[in-house]
Amino acid sequence: MQKVNIFWVRRDLRLQDNAGLFHALKAGLPILPIFIFDKDILDDLENQTDPRVTFIHQEVTKLYQELAEHGSTILVKYGKPLEVWEQIAQTYQIEKVFINHDLEPYAIQRDEGVKALLAVKGISFQSFKDHVIFEKNEVLKDDGLPYTVFTPYHRKWLAKLDSRITKWKNNDGENVKASYYLKPYPTLKYADNFLKINPLPLPKLSEMGFELAHLSFPPSNIPQGIIRQYNETRDYPAKDGTSKLGVHFRFGTISIREKALGAFSLNKTFLNELIWRDFYAMILAHFPHVVGQPFRQEYDAICWRNNELEFQAWCEGKTGYPIVDAGMRELNNSGYMHNRVRMVTASFLTKHLLVDWRWGEAYFAKKLLDYDLASNNGGWQWAAGCGTDAAPYFRIFNPTTQQEKFDKDLKYVKKWVPEYGTSEYPEPIVEHKMARVRCLEVYKAGLRK
Repeated sequence: MQKVNIFWVRRDLRLQDNAGLFHALKAGLPILPIFIFDKDILDDLENQTDPRVTFIHQEVTKLYQELAEHGSTILVKYGKPLEVWEQIAQTYQIEKVFINHDLEPYAIQRDEGVKALLAVKGISFQSFKDHVIFEKNEVLKDDGLPYTVFTPYHRKWLAKLDSRITKWKNNDGENVKASYYLKPYPTLKYADNFLKINPLPLPKLSEMGFELAHLSFPPSNIPQGIIRQYNETRDYPAKDGTSKLGVHFRFGTISIREKALGAFSLNKTFLNELIWRDFYAMILAHFPHVVGQPFRQEYDAICWRNNELEFQAWCEGKTGYPIVDAGMRELNNSGYMHNRVRMVTASFLTKHLLVDWRWGEAYFAKKLLDYDLASNNGGWQWAAGCGTDAAPYFRIFNPTTQQEKFDKDLKYVKKWVPEYGTSEYPEPIVEHKMARVRCLEVYKAGLRK
């Protein structure tokens, strides 16, 4: 039996500029990539046409086709990871398994279980950073503790980026001088080291209990003009002014290094969004209690109203506040919501309706194509005032003012709420001034406990 190394593809669905895959291909033995459709995750999904499963299947199929061009394939399995790895270890003579880090709580537990299983069989398990620019312990305060406020983290992040400047040639043969931390991994330079093997069977969605979702996914390649003008257009939901790359970052179909390098030269505001992404990943890694609990634990004493009818109205986009309703309907119909509107809808749920932020976080987790635990959790806790924020609960968005400022021509509202302005559109379910006063009183009372 031929000895091989394995690269386990997870949230890094690409061949080019892939850290773990690069190190695997350089390790000496032929590389067999594998992907597992994880029953532990998929069994919890409520929707048989969940578009994220379709997206993953499409991207795995692309990998399958790309690897075929190199005379290789990807082994794709459907099952529980420990059971699948037990089978794989019996089928192949494996020396090493390579992965990229995934620091979400479930992933850590899963990987530790697989690592222990393989260790018993004498198989080493090596992991590399790929999903972020700087991870858990790479950007810390001078005293070695993690940052809990974004602005000083942002400054330290940029300083670290600038601390190692180097030169290399890009894929077009052009000389580049930039941060060492943005240098791409020339993965396909070692493509001859993929295991030469005929294509293996690729499970169909139907074999896993899912159906094809007929939804258009945003492209991974976007015009540079969108990034160049990002700081001017990003807050206006009717404009095509955001990248919509979230789903590609989430599943690793694009390289964070490549996009950060482009953003560094094109638009610092867009780069800032990528730094927020690193920041929330760092917060999750250092403070895992944020999964299910407020970052600032004193906020657990807030007495949420949790009116189920009002929550349902928010979910359906029937609150009587047009920009909130437009955002929720955009989410329900497309799996996407504009970034500015995410803040407005989250603030409305937690502050105006006093519904527990965890309810909204869970709803977004079900609906967002680009759902990422760290960023979704961080965004919701920021909106609720219980997260990493220096001046939390006094910030209460006025949804009417937000609409007048960022959608004054009502293009976004009318696209998603066509009945707006007619008798069919509901009256507001809560009055803003009253809701604001009530919110402040409830928060103050909770924080005094």
